[in-house]
Amino acid sequence: MITKKALSRRTLLRGAGAAIALPALDAMAPALASSQLPGPRPVRMAFVYVPNGIDMRNWTPPADGPLPAQLPRILRPLEPFREDITILSNLTHNGGRALLDGAGDHGRCCGGYLSGVHVRKSFVDIQAGVSMDQIVANAIGHKTRFPSLEVGLEDARQAGDCDSGYSCAYTNNLAWRSETQPLPPILDPRALFERLFGTGAELSPEARARQAKYRRSILDFVQNDTRKLESALGPADRRKIDEYLSSIRSIELQLQKAENDNAVIHPGLEKPYGVPADFAEHFKLMTDMITVAFQADLSRIVTFLVTREGTSRPYREIGIPDGHHPLTHHMNKPELLEKVTQINTYHVQQFAGWIEKLKAAREGDGNVLENSMIVYGAGLSDGNKHTHEDLPTLIAGGGGGYIRGGRRITARRETPMSNLFLTMMDRMGVQVDHFGDATGRLAGLDLA
Repeated sequence: MITKKALSRRTLLRGAGAAIALPALDAMAPALASSQLPGPRPVRMAFVYVPNGIDMRNWTPPADGPLPAQLPRILRPLEPFREDITILSNLTHNGGRALLDGAGDHGRCCGGYLSGVHVRKSFVDIQAGVSMDQIVANAIGHKTRFPSLEVGLEDARQAGDCDSGYSCAYTNNLAWRSETQPLPPILDPRALFERLFGTGAELSPEARARQAKYRRSILDFVQNDTRKLESALGPADRRKIDEYLSSIRSIELQLQKAENDNAVIHPGLEKPYGVPADFAEHFKLMTDMITVAFQADLSRIVTFLVTREGTSRPYREIGIPDGHHPLTHHMNKPELLEKVTQINTYHVQQFAGWIEKLKAAREGDGNVLENSMIVYGAGLSDGNKHTHEDLPTLIAGGGGGYIRGGRRITARRETPMSNLFLTMMDRMGVQVDHFGDATGRLAGLDLA
């Protein structure tokens, strides 16, 4: 495995049914020995989509320029990372606005969020557009094990509030490989874990149950390779390997706890295997695995549908038994607006936990967050009126030294969201002449 040459960036720890990629190590770039940085770190991008709009009164900072010491209420969990985030105002998704079709506001705003087009309904075939994440994946996806990863936390068909096939397709999917082919998100943490660290074989629920009965840590299967690798590495790299494998083991323990809890608390429910009942726990499991995927360069492109658009999910864990979607039709009633704000803040709290994890993940002399562009936002602003202008949008991370955070940037009114995506594609090394309804690149985002 190890020679006097540089360790390959694609080195894997292998064992029966396991294949674990490695994070960036000094041994992969001998130039580090002379205190020189290796080549540019890979830039990653992710899109974290939240449904049903946001209470913009408690989202938008008061002025352009540097962010205030105290962020608006919904964004307050991100205050420790104030210098790592950029708030973008006046971005519009014109394709989400109503035309004479039956896709509905929730379907249009989600199904066309990453493509900048107006999704259409035919009652027979769905029709959206190729999403920008897949344009980038088609161009650079060959550099990683997975061209892109699609993850989520809820499926409308499981929730029982999806009225038709085409509506489900729009509200359940951010990523679209073609105009008629969505890429459904992985909802089950165990399935995502096995995809990232397994050999690719699909297991039936029965086979998974048998495996779980005798389950050992995946690290047990690669321990021989791990010992061989560590014997040839320096102290700093051995420490990195230990921290990295410890994070994988932590994910395993979280998975096992979720599966045990489901078996005890929900014995009669037909739930996907291993999906935690607790929203925050589910969110953390999925984002912990995305972090590992970024560290190991398994993928540089992620779409994350926090919950499906139009969801009526309650949040009893924060004292809100009401459905999310009905609450957003609040008719400006203070008691309903307060509950919407609490849900919005709860979502941002989970996101802030992930940003903390990305910033703690060391990479060269920096961290993974510095080399990432993580967009957090929604396809609606006011969920009561179903407005599609001035969408709640922030971007976390530096994009590999491209984005200067700690600011609010207000674009001209009706600036297409596609302008942001066109700019991000440039930063990912993928230049296209036209995309969606873009009118150009988004001014002011870079360091200049």
